[in-house]
Amino acid sequence: MSVAFDHREPGTPESEWQRARPWAAARALDHDVDLDIDVLIVLAAHPDDETLGAGGLMATAAARGIRVVVVVATDGDASHPDSPTWPRQALARERRVELARAVDSLAPGSALSFLGLPDGQLRERRKNLTRRVRSAILDETGEDPPRALVVAPWSGDGHRDHRILGEVAEDLSAELGHRALGYPIWFWHWAHPSEIDTKAWAVLTLEPTALAAKRRALHEHATQVRPLSPAPGDEALIHEDMRAHFERDVEVFVVPASGGGGGESLAPSFFEDFYARHDDPWGFDTRWYEERKRALVMAVLPRARFRDVVELGCATGALTVELATRADRVLGLDASDEALARARQRLERQGNAEHVTLERATLPAEWPEGTFDLIVMSEIGYYWSRPDLLDAARRTLAGLSPDGVLVVCHWRHLVAEYPGTAHDVHAVLRALPGLRLLARHEEEDFFLNVLVRSDAPSVARAAGLVR
Repeated sequence: MSVAFDHREPGTPESEWQRARPWAAARALDHDVDLDIDVLIVLAAHPDDETLGAGGLMATAAARGIRVVVVVATDGDASHPDSPTWPRQALARERRVELARAVDSLAPGSALSFLGLPDGQLRERRKNLTRRVRSAILDETGEDPPRALVVAPWSGDGHRDHRILGEVAEDLSAELGHRALGYPIWFWHWAHPSEIDTKAWAVLTLEPTALAAKRRALHEHATQVRPLSPAPGDEALIHEDMRAHFERDVEVFVVPASGGGGGESLAPSFFEDFYARHDDPWGFDTRWYEERKRALVMAVLPRARFRDVVELGCATGALTVELATRADRVLGLDASDEALARARQRLERQGNAEHVTLERATLPAEWPEGTFDLIVMSEIGYYWSRPDLLDAARRTLAGLSPDGVLVVCHWRHLVAEYPGTAHDVHAVLRALPGLRLLARHEEEDFFLNVLVRSDAPSVARAAGLVR
């Protein structure tokens, strides 16, 4: 995305953004879910990008004991091309010093590396940039990758270098299996609140200490926030009007459309076509991974038996038949006629499944009536658009009985065709009012959470083992 703007102009005043506060309607970053990571990798096209766009996130992560890594693509030496007082080489050296001071004030002890690529030429150096950013990420994550979040300038920010680095970050994160977020910078200058779409936004509200750290770090970038000299050509690049956007108490991030955060819910035809091409979609009957995952789902159920169970997206019934052994009644729902036909064949082979009902339903619009003391949402939530996911969450809460249990399980790796991610699904459901996390199992490959009413006892307390 290319946008024509002049950084010397005042741009959209921060007062207009504050009046509109579009971030108030966007999803909030969940500290317990979004920041449940081992390493935060912050990519910057130029020194100061990291502070402007993600300084509060860096300070927040550091305060939580999360390792922070900062990788800077260029030295930003083209920020003042007409300066009569600062040669580019001297400006490059100074900006590196400024960045080191800023990062140290945000997240002391962070790893910092400079790629030294030409400022303003990341498009021409894209292959080299991709190779070196991949290497930098792999250096921090290795063969047994920790839980990582990669943040970089948003690819829609309008700045040439920001777009290229943002695209590279999105592509590499999807390739390497890491979550990614983009941070806007010049967007706040050229965009207007009345013209934007916040569906893909995720917002971090900054604690006072993080906000103070960010404001201190901003002042460390003296060559950018203050004039280099009174001479023409030495004006501040981040002038007072621009700086005001980054002194607010929130930071906005954009979830990449590829692999989650954008697009419409997948249509039933997607699944019909998939089943038509595969005898055993997703390897339900052939992969040890699937067999083990079903065993884990059954093992985390906090009660030996349930009255009424609904399985959202029952597919070919591999989990349905196991749920049937622990329930009085089971309702399996799926949008695919072919999947339901295979599920019925499985139930017939299994026998003793008269208490199981299978129905075609396009969720969340065709939601089942009544309440259930067990709702299973396994490998379906990331097929929904953001509005449909929020709708499904509301319907799930309404359909949960007073003693109800919600089991949620999703594949963590990014899939470009899916509009959502496991991370998004679990963050939304964990934020439902009146529910608490009873059990949590997390692996590199999937999340498995059990949610219950806030006043529900633990398994041991329910059995009288703990008072």
